[in-house]
Amino acid sequence: MAGRLVIIGAGQAGFALAAKLRALKDERPITLLGSEPCLPYQRPPLSKKYLLGEMSFDRLLFRPQAWYEENNVDIRLSTPVEAIDREARTVRLFDGSAITYDTLVFATGATPRRLPSQIGGDLDGVYTARDKADADRLADEMKAGRRLLIVGGGYIGLEAAAVARKLGLDVTLIEMADRVLARVAAKETADAMRAIHQAEGVVIRENTGLKRLIGEDGRVKAAELSDGSVIDVDLVIAGIGVVPNDRIAAEAGIETANGILVDVREQSSDPNVYAVGDCAVFDWKGQKIRLESVQNAVDQAEAAAGNLAGVSLPYRPKPWFWSDQYDVKLQIAGFNLGYDETVVRPGAREGSLSVWYFAKGEFIAVDAINDAKAYVAGKKLLDLGRTPDRAAIADPSFDLKTLIA
Repeated sequence: MAGRLVIIGAGQAGFALAAKLRALKDERPITLLGSEPCLPYQRPPLSKKYLLGEMSFDRLLFRPQAWYEENNVDIRLSTPVEAIDREARTVRLFDGSAITYDTLVFATGATPRRLPSQIGGDLDGVYTARDKADADRLADEMKAGRRLLIVGGGYIGLEAAAVARKLGLDVTLIEMADRVLARVAAKETADAMRAIHQAEGVVIRENTGLKRLIGEDGRVKAAELSDGSVIDVDLVIAGIGVVPNDRIAAEAGIETANGILVDVREQSSDPNVYAVGDCAVFDWKGQKIRLESVQNAVDQAEAAAGNLAGVSLPYRPKPWFWSDQYDVKLQIAGFNLGYDETVVRPGAREGSLSVWYFAKGEFIAVDAINDAKAYVAGKKLLDLGRTPDRAAIADPSFDLKTLIA
């Protein structure tokens, strides 16, 4: 039996790694260290069905407590890690105790960027949306009629806006760039999603930043925007990106660059230390990237489990993502990094469409808005390594099934 495996981080990637090892009949001792007080759970529903009161927290758990006991996974909750000693192969916890390891895996995820304290980011009523504690705090705040300011027009910001409008809040969303989804999607996708939100009553102000938050008795009351205007607010959600949790690895001398650098086997610069999920940086067509998604966390963790169990599984990412907003499902296959051309395909029903991305003539990704057929076809084409004819894609009468038959 292999020596002890210690996994730092009990989120999607950490749990998936432990579960896959047990599914592969790997019997090595596993210690799973989680900083939160609750068992590993799904994060995406937190900011949607859980916050809306449509799903109880126990339904978000990957497995009940009994599973960890039955599978000899020593899970330790409320157990933050302070440092690691690579020479002694120990993990030092904040309570001063230490755990020895033979193999160590970082599944530490990422932390949301907070608004700077010098512009009021530490006032009461200012939030991020990442974990259960965030969702619980927001649930107490998001009441009908209250005025919410969302800073950031990425997926997190737009999803928060959708939930807030469903709960009856007045929502203003500001984005410093010239459009929402500027870093992650084409203009056509952004235009469609903006129109959906505006139809739902969200006030979207692009080319607009936050100058400062104004407080009263320690609580946010207003926001001064970059154009000089001041709006009254009752609460604020920052959706301005995340920072990978790579500090402990970096302090231990492991190579990092906006995350922990890993090879195709998920190994870091220390062969006894691996990294998976949002904290891991890997090569993608000659570029170093991180993928912040459930799919990447699971697939990368399962590949690492295979490698640890003796099955050589180089990680070849096939990204896919999704975002639920109102009754709209945005499904994404592929990774649009470096695209230089897009083709828009109208969907079969009103309000549905897909945006197909190309780079130097090669098909690389698709965004499908309420168009499952386009998503399935695009994903299959990416899996097969095929590039469809642009004229065919643009023709809504063309049967996409013929491309993957």
